[in-house]
Amino acid sequence: MTGGAGGLGRGITFGLARAGFRIAFTYRPGGTPPDETLELIREFDPEALAIPSDASRDAEGARAVRIASERAPVDVLVHVVGPIVVGSFARMTYQDYRAMVDGNLGSAVSLARAVLPSMRERGFGRLIFFGMNGSEVTMPAPTQSLYAAAKAGLTSFARSLAVEEARHGITVNIVNVGDIRDKAADRETAITLRGKNPTGRAGSWEDIANAVVFFATDAAGFINGQALAVTGGLLEAYER
Repeated sequence: MTGGAGGLGRGITFGLARAGFRIAFTYRPGGTPPDETLELIREFDPEALAIPSDASRDAEGARAVRIASERAPVDVLVHVVGPIVVGSFARMTYQDYRAMVDGNLGSAVSLARAVLPSMRERGFGRLIFFGMNGSEVTMPAPTQSLYAAAKAGLTSFARSLAVEEARHGITVNIVNVGDIRDKAADRETAITLRGKNPTGRAGSWEDIANAVVFFATDAAGFINGQALAVTGGLLEAYER
């Protein structure tokens, strides 16, 4: 699990631990400390690992996977990390472009390269990536052109992997997140918040975590190469 120290990543990590998965998660050095997440999940997994790692650096993904594998084989990879820049393309720089591509698509490529060989050997694996609403159909996203392009590339990469790796017992799916007003809010709290989607209420980390847990289990073994929008029916690339 990448990016488990804060935000949605913390909730997803908790949801996986509560569902019985053994946990190793990464956190960015100098960013949100891992302590609160560890405190939450150690009730379910006393030996949970927190690994400092910058997912945008190619070697870091392999190092994190190697450390996690010392405890147990990595059967499920959940890759949450993905930076975003917002603004018109006219204001974007080449550095913004590199940050979007390396941080979203490049990090997924590096992690997949690190986990797939052992998954193939065991004949089982689950890769779960995060896109944005409409990334599977390259929906226009004004003020998010570079981010949207990176997420569309990630989605295409994931769906192609799904076809290539299916015969090894490996599934690759994408979760598209939308209209989460408060990333720390559980469902009970989120239903009291107004949302800009057809459902009319905001989403919660629990809604996202439940989708991830489903994709990670045997129950989803015949679901592959799919992009699941957990958005309350949001019709646009993002809430406005």
